[in-house]
Amino acid sequence: MAEKQVSLPAKLINGGVAGLVGVTCVFPIDLAKTRLQNQQGVQVYKGMLDCLAKTVRSEGYFGCYRGAAVNLTLVTPEKAIKLAANDVFRQKLSKDGKLPLWGEVLAGCGAGTCQVVVTTPMEMLKIQLQDAGRLAAQRPVPTSAQTAAPGPAPSLVAPSPARPAPPQRPSATGITLELLKTRGLAGLYRGAGATLMRDVPFSMIYFPLFANLNAVGRDCQGDVQSRAPFWQSFIAGCTAGSIAAVAVTPLDVIKTRLQTLQKGEGEDTYRGIVDCTRRIMRREGPSAFLKGATCRALVIAPLFGIAQGVYFLGVGETVLGLFKL
Repeated sequence: MAEKQVSLPAKLINGGVAGLVGVTCVFPIDLAKTRLQNQQGVQVYKGMLDCLAKTVRSEGYFGCYRGAAVNLTLVTPEKAIKLAANDVFRQKLSKDGKLPLWGEVLAGCGAGTCQVVVTTPMEMLKIQLQDAGRLAAQRPVPTSAQTAAPGPAPSLVAPSPARPAPPQRPSATGITLELLKTRGLAGLYRGAGATLMRDVPFSMIYFPLFANLNAVGRDCQGDVQSRAPFWQSFIAGCTAGSIAAVAVTPLDVIKTRLQTLQKGEGEDTYRGIVDCTRRIMRREGPSAFLKGATCRALVIAPLFGIAQGVYFLGVGETVLGLFKL
């Protein structure tokens, strides 16, 4: 399928803008997905809506965007690399303007592999920030009986002892410095194998499926040179994204568990992908591998719908055109 050639700088701008817009729209659902996937023993949340409601009640509206700064900072290079790499691989593998299915799958594989360089540290930091609220909700709240524990009677003159300060919220900078100090650069790339195991199959499913859905109608009319309209790119992106997201949800659960550094009481720690898979299967059953599947589909569908819509609207070409004036 031959399409209008777009320069690499324009592809990078398109991917970056698409990532920023998409993440801003769907981040609260992504936070719910992370918290649901990390639940092992204590069930703090019953589902996505319950998770979002409790998050807003205990942490405020902006609590739903905890970790968004990291995502918004790194999603631009991540999405830019993914979308641009897929296009580059498709062009290299095309012959006479045609790309067979195996070429589409291979191009998606290459795109998923390239993005892991940015995706792994981004997900690593984001997960710690997103899951902090779930861990805080598991901590027991002191009762009135505990606060009135036996001891010397307070002085009528001396001030009453200050209440213990609430635990300090983690920050992306603090987590990064701690990981670099204790584990080196490898600490930021914990779970890289699981991330690769998730992102490569996702891209191998998503990009060929999107390309074929996006070409529906144009091929029948013989109009293969024109760019698809916005609504078609958006629907194709949403459909392909949701299907690919659900398909790789078990791999995403494993990745999330491996990259979570702080565990709640009674929750498992894992030595690797195989150990994580075995423990989840033994303790929680096969259904645990689909935790957060609905959230993930609701995140990925609009995220890639918006991404492909922005990408095919040619925002990058417009921006570059302004600089030439």
